[in-house]
Amino acid sequence: MIITRTPFRISFAGGGSDLREYYSKYDASVLSVTINKYVFLSMHPYFNQNGYFLKYSKNELVESVNSIEHKIIRQIFGDYKIKGVDFNSSADIPAGTGLGSSSAFTSGLITLCNAYTSKYMSPKNVAEHACSIEIDKLKEPIGKQDQYSCTFGGMNFIRFFQDDTVGVEKIVMNSKKRLELENNLLMFYLGTTRSARSVLTEQKTNTVKNVDSIKFLKKIVTLSEALKYELQVGNIDALGDVLHSGWNYKKELASQITNETIDYYYDLALKNGATGGKLLGAGGGGFLLFYVVGEKQDAVRAALQDLDELPFEFDNEGTKVIYYDN
Repeated sequence: MIITRTPFRISFAGGGSDLREYYSKYDASVLSVTINKYVFLSMHPYFNQNGYFLKYSKNELVESVNSIEHKIIRQIFGDYKIKGVDFNSSADIPAGTGLGSSSAFTSGLITLCNAYTSKYMSPKNVAEHACSIEIDKLKEPIGKQDQYSCTFGGMNFIRFFQDDTVGVEKIVMNSKKRLELENNLLMFYLGTTRSARSVLTEQKTNTVKNVDSIKFLKKIVTLSEALKYELQVGNIDALGDVLHSGWNYKKELASQITNETIDYYYDLALKNGATGGKLLGAGGGGFLLFYVVGEKQDAVRAALQDLDELPFEFDNEGTKVIYYDN
């Protein structure tokens, strides 16, 4: 039995610039952090040495890799020539909620298959391989930040270069300020999940054809660079303004990013003391993240009592094997 654990992430600034359509032409960067909410993947030999027993949001019992419905599992098992396994997936948070669950699953499965076949990959290579699987082989209309964030873990400033390479830089902060930053973040579940495909497909098209989208993305990248500096010098309250500005820019990138419900709860939080926030992920549903200083948090919680709050802490580790038994 082998078990891997891979963290989900929250993105503070720069989201959207990690699409190839943008970073192949312009400076691109994001700033994100992983949290202590995870996807757990396990695998051990199956009684039928040529079959597959797969348990995730549904069960599959199949005889060949090509018969596997789950496209990420099918692709990775095929690449690794995995067969005769009993596989299980469980997660702390549902998919489609804006926390990078698909890429966390992909990175975790690569780590699991490496351990199962006695191979080693550096975090950089795991992230690169995850991008290759999702973007190049499966043709998902997504960017690269999630694969690198959940693979490396911690708080990172991630640059995307025109030659398709990626640079990951850890954000170094005073430990007390880092804890204060963590405590000043509140996250609320809107009660909806969504597929990022339609939103990101429109965003990719706009990035190629719409001059205004490029203008807003450049501003979003500038915010990520400014936030990197502010956090490193201990000015954590700058995050509220960065989140607010970034959310206003992001809403201009695609028509489905926000809706009346999202706007209602966002405005309500700001009226009650939040200095900024954003919808996590591509848009349309999932989690709202807010920056709220301590004395204002009770008022924001009371105003958003219709929504479920998700308490969380920062995670400092990326995808990893947490159990290995020959």
